[in-house]
Amino acid sequence: MSGSGTPNNEAAFRPDPRRTLRNPIHLMGIGFGSGLLRPAPGTWGSVAAWVVYLVALRDLPAWSLVLLIILGTLAGIYVCGRTAADWQVHDHDAIVWDEWIGQWIALSGLAAWPLLWLPAFLLFRLFDIWKPGPIGWADRNCTGGLGIMADDLLAGAAACLATHMIGWALDAGGVFVVASGSS
Repeated sequence: MSGSGTPNNEAAFRPDPRRTLRNPIHLMGIGFGSGLLRPAPGTWGSVAAWVVYLVALRDLPAWSLVLLIILGTLAGIYVCGRTAADWQVHDHDAIVWDEWIGQWIALSGLAAWPLLWLPAFLLFRLFDIWKPGPIGWADRNCTGGLGIMADDLLAGAAACLATHMIGWALDAGGVFVVASGSS
């Protein structure tokens, strides 16, 4: 979602699905179609990213996931910025690649904790919508593709930290064992 610098035409603009799905830059920007779903395209984009993570990414070695997130972030700065520029808007709600990367950050390190997958998703959405502290600052003050990505990167990091804290508290309380081989 965009900050206070949103152009007036953003709410009225609706991307043409056929043209958008044929343009590879826009296709990635809209989260491979998930950003076209209504209502709440950011939530739909997060759901799509969550499913992709759980099906294809959760068992990657940590270094591979970090590399994927870095490359996805760098690509996202370009892709989200280019899509927004082509559509002549700041951060249209259909542009959800930033939610994909933020969601993957939120889920990082949780492959062994299936009880925390849903809380990670929900906490990411909470921080992305609420935008407390530096998340809101980034949303209001960063521009272009970096501006579109920044608040979601921070929301993902906040959700990751909060979810891990919940996991550590549950583990300390004996609800489940965090590391394999622990007792």
